[in-house]
Amino acid sequence: MRFDFFRRQQSSDGPAAGQASGQASAAGECDASGYVTYAQLLDAGKRVMGYRLAWRAASSDNAADALAQFKALMTCAGRHLNSPKTGWALGRTLLFVDVSAESIMAGELQLLPPENVVLCVEPELLMNEELRPIALFLREQGFSFMLCGADALPQEEELRGLVTHFDVGAGDRALVERLRSEAGAGQPPLQLIVTRMNEWSDFGAAAAQRLEVFVEGKHLRPGEHAAPSQGAMQPESMLIVQLMQMIQRNQDVREIEAVLKRDAALTYRLLRYINSPAIGAGVEIHSLRHAVTMLGYAPLFRWLSVLLAMSNAKGSAPFMTKKAILRGRFVELMGKGMLPAADADNLFVVGMFSLIDRLLGVPMREVLGKVQLSEAVQQAILTREGAYGPFLALAESCEEDGERAASLAEALFMSADQVNAAHLSALAWAQDLGPAEAA
Repeated sequence: MRFDFFRRQQSSDGPAAGQASGQASAAGECDASGYVTYAQLLDAGKRVMGYRLAWRAASSDNAADALAQFKALMTCAGRHLNSPKTGWALGRTLLFVDVSAESIMAGELQLLPPENVVLCVEPELLMNEELRPIALFLREQGFSFMLCGADALPQEEELRGLVTHFDVGAGDRALVERLRSEAGAGQPPLQLIVTRMNEWSDFGAAAAQRLEVFVEGKHLRPGEHAAPSQGAMQPESMLIVQLMQMIQRNQDVREIEAVLKRDAALTYRLLRYINSPAIGAGVEIHSLRHAVTMLGYAPLFRWLSVLLAMSNAKGSAPFMTKKAILRGRFVELMGKGMLPAADADNLFVVGMFSLIDRLLGVPMREVLGKVQLSEAVQQAILTREGAYGPFLALAESCEEDGERAASLAEALFMSADQVNAAHLSALAWAQDLGPAEAA
């Protein structure tokens, strides 16, 4: 029934429908493949509330039109994040996607759960009389709308009722106050979102105005939003490093367990993580000895690397912890089938540790001096070279704008489909290690 509606709209004689049809036909001669990229949506506590997905064409010379690329993005997201068997993989997390007069009619939108999708639209789209029935239908289904590039809400009450989110750019205070007064009583709550934050120092002002903020990958580069330099690791971080060193020396599990028992809270967090849905051990694990017996030292080292990333809760933001966990899993999944199985945990540690200096507020070389990682792992983290480095470089490109993704994937003999599958699977996996796990 839902798809019949879109078929009727796309076969109509309206100019928007005709253009969409023409573009779809032309797209058959071009390459619609590409790479998923994202920006994180943060709340005032710097927790991840959503992702703004985008698509970077694999080929700049023979790229398909915008409509075909949009359909490819929706198909990819639907396949990996909204499986018919397991359902929506991101819980209450929202996906924001940009739509145009052509793509708003795409049936591929129906591959995602409406209540978790926000459609980002320009004012001209909402004012288009031919597209209004489609917008109203989508809103009735449960899709939300973010109005972008506007300085006021629509005057018409019907259109105003469509807008659930508003792009306030850099978060100008006068605009924010005016929009809140315009929203008025009796209207659905209006969520105001900052999409152009140039400096991290601007985040406090946005949070004070109760705004959410989109953070692009460029804001996560070295030197930006690093945890404050503390000169030394926190006590919990040092304890975790000690445990990691003991594992590397292959010390007896009873000795490792004795050290771990010094911190009951850390023991609890480790066991909670091991038994989380993301790990899926298949049996509930009640002790460190049980964990090592079941799975070995390599997974324990991996688990401790996650806890190390979470150990500076006061100095690092939750979204950075999420970023590190996601990156670790992304790098690991890309290497599966490409490298021996024994390298999987190394790949995860490469991804995690590539952000550890910003999570702990300690220079990278100091951290690596305490945790004696293998030469190949250190080479990847420090120079993006060696056996593991190219996987990390590819993950970072997909986190930013995807500009280098095609060339990096080609060098690894990976298809765009393989990279996207790993990326979105990592996004879902990291969701299972939610805020409670990072607390």
